Amino acid sequence: MFLVPPYAGLFVYLYKIMYEKKTAIFKSPDLSKLKEVIIDHRTRIYVALEVDPVEAKNRYLFRISTRRP
Repeated sequence: MFLVPPYAGLFVYLYKIMYEKKTAIFKSPDLSKLKEVIIDHRTRIYVALEVDPVEAKNRYLFRISTRRP
């Protein structure tokens, strides 16, 4: 005869709840509300319509140049 504590079923129930996966929801930005800025032949960024494209390109290039290799 095995003795099982009364909370044994509760542990199994809590264990299952803790590891339930959440569904991933990916929302893509609306490209009609963004402006494309071409950095080079293979890099493009998207910025808001009211942002200056030259300034956005300069900020992007500055951020890339200050990265550690």
